[in-house]
Amino acid sequence: MKNRTSMYIVSGLIVLAIFGFAYQLFTDPLSILTMLAIIAVVGAVIYFLVTRLTGSSTGREQQRAFQKAAKRSKKRFQSKEANASSKRSKIRSLASARKKKDASHLTVIDGKKSKKKNRASF
Repeated sequence: MKNRTSMYIVSGLIVLAIFGFAYQLFTDPLSILTMLAIIAVVGAVIYFLVTRLTGSSTGREQQRAFQKAAKRSKKRFQSKEANASSKRSKIRSLASARKKKDASHLTVIDGKKSKKKNRASF
């Protein structure tokens, strides 16, 4: 019942708005043009304020991420031969500089290695 009542109210308002618009169009068309211009200006100001206040940071963040990815791919695909020789020398120098360390937090768990699992054969 409530849906029908609200539908009648909304449709009545729309009909009255159409009659009012038509009446004003025939009696004073210049006022309609000024009203539309004012609505457009107010809408543009509200849109400008909303976009500036919210910051629209999603576009900026996506642009930064794209530029970062482009730099990485450019570095990766520049010249592999020049990078390969420099990487080898860096790896050798780092390997000699590092000392082999025992990881104290890792332990080996000895199990029964000779016992075979009982598996069903198909």
